[in-house]
Amino acid sequence: MFIEINSNSDVPIYLQLAHQLMEGMVRGELKAGDSLPSVRAFASDLGMNMHTVNKAYHYLEEKELIQIVAKSGVIIQPNVVSKATEEKKQKLVAQLRPYVTEGLVLNLSEEELVLMVRKLVQNIEEGNE
Repeated sequence: MFIEINSNSDVPIYLQLAHQLMEGMVRGELKAGDSLPSVRAFASDLGMNMHTVNKAYHYLEEKELIQIVAKSGVIIQPNVVSKATEEKKQKLVAQLRPYVTEGLVLNLSEEELVLMVRKLVQNIEEGNE
C-alpha cells in the first residue's frame, strides 16, 4: 500500500495517514486481522515523527478500526465491516453537515453534491485521487 502525505495540506498529517489507512481497508489492501507496522517502524518507513503515527493509530483505535495490543502490535479489527451502528452513522452525518452546508452556500445543487460523493466513493474504491 502506497502512503502519500501532503505537507501543504490543511489536513493534519496524522489524519492524512489515518484516512489513507482507512482507504486501504475499503479497497481490501488491508484486511481484517492484518498486522500494521509498529509505530517506530512505520514512522521510519514514512520519514515522519513517531508521535504522528502513534496519533493516527489511536485515532483509528477510537473508531474501532484497529486494535493496539501491547507488545504484540497493531491489528486491523476482525469486525471492521460490520461496525456501522446507528450511533456511528449519526456521528458521520454530524461531521458531514458543515461540508454539505458549505456546498449549499456555494449554490451547489443537491444533485451536484450527490454526484461529488459518488465520484469520491468511486475514487476511493479504485485508489484514485
